Amino acid sequence: MGTKITFGPRPFQPVKFLSWSSLVLILAVNLLLSVFIANSARQTMLEKNQEFAILLAENLNHQIFQRFTLPTVIGFGRIELRNPAQYERLDQIVLSTIHSFHVLEVRIYDFDHQIAYSTNQELVGKTEAAGKAVRQALDPGVSSFELVSRVSSWWARFSLELAPESFVLRTIYPLRAERGFDPVTGPGPIMGALEFTQDITEDYEAVLLFQLMILAASFASSLVLFSVLYLFIRRAAGTIAKRAKEKERLERELHQNEKLASMGRTVASIAHEIRNPLGIIRSTAELLMKRSHNKGDDADPQQTRLLKAIFDESLRLSQTVNDFLDYARPKAPNKANVDLSQVLDQVLAFWEHEMAEKGVKVHRTDMPGLTVRGDKDLLYRAVYNILANALQAMNGPGNIHFSIQKDSAGVTLTIRDTGPGIPAQLTDKILDPFFTTKEKGTGLGLSIVNSILRSHGALLELANHPQGGAEVRMIFPGKER
Repeated sequence: MGTKITFGPRPFQPVKFLSWSSLVLILAVNLLLSVFIANSARQTMLEKNQEFAILLAENLNHQIFQRFTLPTVIGFGRIELRNPAQYERLDQIVLSTIHSFHVLEVRIYDFDHQIAYSTNQELVGKTEAAGKAVRQALDPGVSSFELVSRVSSWWARFSLELAPESFVLRTIYPLRAERGFDPVTGPGPIMGALEFTQDITEDYEAVLLFQLMILAASFASSLVLFSVLYLFIRRAAGTIAKRAKEKERLERELHQNEKLASMGRTVASIAHEIRNPLGIIRSTAELLMKRSHNKGDDADPQQTRLLKAIFDESLRLSQTVNDFLDYARPKAPNKANVDLSQVLDQVLAFWEHEMAEKGVKVHRTDMPGLTVRGDKDLLYRAVYNILANALQAMNGPGNIHFSIQKDSAGVTLTIRDTGPGIPAQLTDKILDPFFTTKEKGTGLGLSIVNSILRSHGALLELANHPQGGAEVRMIFPGKER
């Protein structure tokens, strides 16, 4: 098990960029594809309408020649549309031919570019309606088409219903005398120019509806693809973040192990050189202090203070050497069933006098008889170090809360103080060996606690409590790991 410091997740930064850029890319590709398909459908619709217009023009040409031109020439000797009988006959033929074909108007131009015939008789005799397309139909004999719209193509895309005659197809066709179309004789001579207009609004509406369906389908498919891609990106981000965190943890552990190995070699070589002389100095200072104390009023106060300083400093150095040895050569736990409540009783009994002097109140919520598998002496050392840090952090009156609880995760010992808490800038360093903010600290207290808990398969969690102060949780597994 490792150490967990709970200070909120760090997001994987590229997720947002990749997600939105992928959405924009998908939408752009689908939009371009839908526009291409829609334009293809529109072009196909126009081509089909033009083919139909050519068939209608050929049918009109045939009907006019067979039912009007030939009988009129035979009966009257020449064609003269100013004659009401001839005009009425031509009008009947044209109207019967274009019936039910959505034809709005039919015109026939003569070689003077005048309207010789029109379903709208008010236009007969006018020349200003003839344009370049009419002249090309009369002279070279070229057919042409023109799409006339009363509304904008962009506005039509957003209209739910178009008014009749919103889109009109105008066809110009050379009116010829029929004499066959074989390669030898070729087409017959041109008699005039035929012009008619058809209302193709319904067909255009169908194409616009098809375009909207394509856009809606593209947008829906884009959202689905984006959702799937976003899910994969999120999972990939989580995996990368998890691996980065695991890599950081392994690097930190490797760095600590390197420190441990280096320190172990150093400590092993000097431990005996320091411990024995230091023990002699401490015991000698303690002996001289007792002798000075036995002299009573005859004792030299300055000498007593010096002996006291020698004893205190030798005691502190002895504790420092012990910390080095405990960290460099951690003791393998001799596991047995340990009652955490009893361990807590022993630690509080040791600190009882100092807590009373500082005005520290203890609040306990534990379950007596709740045991974990572990080494009682090592667990005592771990709880001892945590409580010592809490008392030093508060540095005066305050409250310390202890709780022992059991759940599905295991047994949790929680120690919370009312001190200043853990500074945010020290979060990543607080468990590093030799890191300390105390003037006389070794920086090994929490590292030793973490090492002890890891040897028990337990987890150490450090956090700041919402109500203030630091909170330390020791989570022991429910089963042996």
